[in-house]
Amino acid sequence: MSTLELFTRQLKENPINWALAAILIYILRYFTISNKAPTLKAEHPNVMIFKNYTPVELLPFDGKEGSRILMGVNGSVYDVTQGSNFYGPGSPYANFAGHDASRGLAKNSFDPEMMVDPYGPIDKLEDLEEDDWESLREWENLFERKYIRVGKLIENKKELI
Repeated sequence: MSTLELFTRQLKENPINWALAAILIYILRYFTISNKAPTLKAEHPNVMIFKNYTPVELLPFDGKEGSRILMGVNGSVYDVTQGSNFYGPGSPYANFAGHDASRGLAKNSFDPEMMVDPYGPIDKLEDLEEDDWESLREWENLFERKYIRVGKLIENKKELI
């Protein structure tokens, strides 16, 4: 009698053998199949150094050609790359990418005419009304909570204009 025949006969004759066989299969499976999660190669995230940006220096950071997306809000510059579905090319707020978006955010208007010429002076927002300032502060709080502040917006240097 072969081993296989003996094994099947023992299973048929005694139901406890079914339970023992199930336990044996479980134990064999446990030791042969790895329970370790697949390991990913550790990579240091891209780092943006806090620095001063002029409006002209912000222009290349519009998300086109895979670049990072930076945006100026009330004198601060934020890296909004993780929100590229909002600020990237073809998105609702794409015209703010690479620019000082303070006036547009304050006025809750995303029209291109809300954008100030990046080659001119920074918009001082002196003509904003109190409710516009409140709106801008709310946007600024949102950006502070959601995105990384990577710099400060400063006036253009004479040689960049």
